[in-house]
This record gives sequence, C-alpha cells and structure tokens, in this order.
Amino acid sequence: MAYKEPAPIKDKENPFESMMSRFNIAAEVLGLDDETYEVLKSPTRQVIVNLPVTMDDGSVKVFEGFRVVHSNILGPSKGGIRYDKGVFLDEVKALAAWMTWKCAVVDIPYGGAKGGIVCDPTTMSAGEIERLTRAYTVALIDTFGPDQDIPAPDMGTGPREMAWLMDEYSKTKGMTVNSVVTGKPLVLGGSLGRVEATGRGVMVSAMAAMEVLGMDPTQSTAAVQGFGNVGSWAAKLLAERGVKILGVSDVSGAYWNENGINIEEAIAYKNAHNGRLEGYAGAEPISNDELLTSAVDLLVPAAVEDVITARNADQIQAKLIVEGANGPTSANADKIINEKGIMVVPDILANSGGVTVSYFEWVQNRLGYKWSLDMVTERSDRIMTEAFNKVYATSQKYNVPMRIAAYIVAIDKVAQTYKFRGGF
Repeated sequence: MAYKEPAPIKDKENPFESMMSRFNIAAEVLGLDDETYEVLKSPTRQVIVNLPVTMDDGSVKVFEGFRVVHSNILGPSKGGIRYDKGVFLDEVKALAAWMTWKCAVVDIPYGGAKGGIVCDPTTMSAGEIERLTRAYTVALIDTFGPDQDIPAPDMGTGPREMAWLMDEYSKTKGMTVNSVVTGKPLVLGGSLGRVEATGRGVMVSAMAAMEVLGMDPTQSTAAVQGFGNVGSWAAKLLAERGVKILGVSDVSGAYWNENGINIEEAIAYKNAHNGRLEGYAGAEPISNDELLTSAVDLLVPAAVEDVITARNADQIQAKLIVEGANGPTSANADKIINEKGIMVVPDILANSGGVTVSYFEWVQNRLGYKWSLDMVTERSDRIMTEAFNKVYATSQKYNVPMRIAAYIVAIDKVAQTYKFRGGF
C-alpha cells in the first residue's frame, strides 16, 4: 500500500510548514541566495520502510517506519527515533530539520535526522518491541553508521531500544560498533550525564535568560508542562537554583501548589506509580490550559508539539518561555507572543543539551575513553551558555525575537559550510 499522508489535526499546524515559516524569515534576514535556500530547505534523504514483525500470539503485523536525513553538510546526521501511533512523515521531516539547526546553534559537527515507527509501544511486549527495533535496524542498515547517520532515543524509546539497535547493527558488521547510536546504557558505552542532559540544558538556558532579563531565580516562579525525562529534570534543577515550581503536568493531568511543589517528592511519586502523577497529594489538580496560562514568571513546555497556539497565546502570563519540547509553540502563535513582550528561548537552542551530550558520547566511543560526570556537565554547560549568548547577541543585532535569531545563527553556519565545501 502506498504511503498516504494523514488528514491534518484540527487546530494543529503542519510541523514542517511551521518550521519552514521560521526558516523563511531567517533566510530573508540573511539574504540567503536561491541555490543555498533550496539545498537547505530540502531533506537529503527520506526513507519509508515496511516492517513485518512476529507478534507474541504468532500473527505477523506490518509496521510503517521512517528515517529522514535532513542534512549532512556539517557532518554525519544525528537524530532520535520516535515510537508513537501518531508518527507521520511531515512530523519526522520537521524534527530532522530542527536537529540540523539545533546542532548548528550549539556548534556541533552533525547534520540533522529523525526517525519514527507508527506503533503504540504501551500495548506491546518487550519481545515485540525488540523484534520491531531489530527489523527497523536491518531495514536501514545502509543509512545508519557512525560516520553516516547516528540514531538516538526519542518519544517512546530509550536506552533499551538503543542497545538492541547497536547490537543488531554490530551483528551485520561482525564487530561491536557502539558509536553507531547514542543514548545507550552506561555499560554499553553510554555517557554519564546523558539522562539529565536535555533538562539540564533547559535549566542553563533559563538561567542565562533570567540574567539578561534581570530576573532573580530565588524570587521567580515556574510551571513545567510535561513531567517526563526532560520536564522532571528541568524542574528539579531549576528548583535547586531557587526557582519555586508552582505547577507541573503529565499525561494524567496538571497539578498546582501555590506554595511550591516539592519536586523531589513528585519525582519519587511518579517513579513509584508507573511514571504518572495521578493521585499525587502534594498539589491540587487543574486543567492543562490553566497550567499553560498560569501567573508564573517562567513557563517550560516540555511535552509535545503545538501546545501554545493562536488559541491560547494571548492568555500566556509568563515573562519567559523556555522550550523543553520540540515545536511546542506553533508558528501562528509567534506574533502574539512577541507582541506581548515575552522572551522565548526556542527549542533549537533550549533543548539542545541532549544532542550536546550525545555528541560527547559519540566522541568518547570513538576515543575508547570515558569522561567524568563533572567533565561532561562543565563542557555541556559552557556550550549551552555560549550558544545562548551568541543567539541573544544576534537577536539584538538584527532586532528579531530569539527564535528567529537562533535560526539565523544556525542557517548562517550551515550555509557558510556548504559554500566552503563547494556546493554542487
């Protein structure tokens, strides 16, 4: 059966078009020539695969998988693999492009890629997920490689899946190739600091933004939408620096405590209740819309795409938004947010701590030498702070919002590299 794009979700922008609308503004500011514009906007490779998998009941189910390599101009492409029943090609294309700009913003020698499989991992056994992961690896064996395209975890995947992918890839090469994937378990060559890396990058970005805005973290409040790996680590690290976290949310709902939520306690509760905050007694249940529009100084959307849209952007009360998720603010909300004078540290900057430490993992695998946690965090914090400062300086130079400034920094780096390499 030929691939058919799903019907658009009401009040949800096409993510690739949303990415391109920001790209176009930045390209115009830079005065990007037509040749470079066409090269940078178009994915280098789009692969669609069908994956027959034997299920536990003996039946064979065919899953659809994707891998999009947006760019390899800066180096081998890099990007996560998403297991979700809502995965579709334009989403993967957008995520791959965001990875290109994310790597460029933090000055990492990677291009961007992304992968996904249409499935519901919550209804599948470990054995079924393993067979699916191995089938996906074999189907993309000519795409993956430590010097070609390096996968990583994303929504619905983690160290377990990356271990299976590494093992299957290694079997086809007749040797252990741990640098083919990042986000692995520590015993297989994973890096210290990787689990908290994205949330830590969000915290570092928030601290840098608060400094330029003259905000005192110890006198500031925050709400964190999404309490998975990124959101919970961001909340924990922000709380350690004195920020009072008034609200958090996950798939079970949103929770509010005017006196501040004990984040360590909330994380412990979540871990003891199948990763959900449902029933948590340390805060009162509220709606997710109430959380997003609550009276806090800092808002961290750290869940999924398009939670801040034209529908609710005018109700946002936060002075600062630091995007932990990919694409949490739709393009149609940008103008409203900007007119309200809210600073947004965009996703391609704020959540790039994850790919930064993934790069460190790849470097350690290539060297055959492990770094200490202090070395990892010191280097990642420095890279994130330098990237923020460069984007902020660019926003001041061109008098544009931080989001467009981040795209300008990223596109300029990739465009210059393309020209130095000689183009086509």
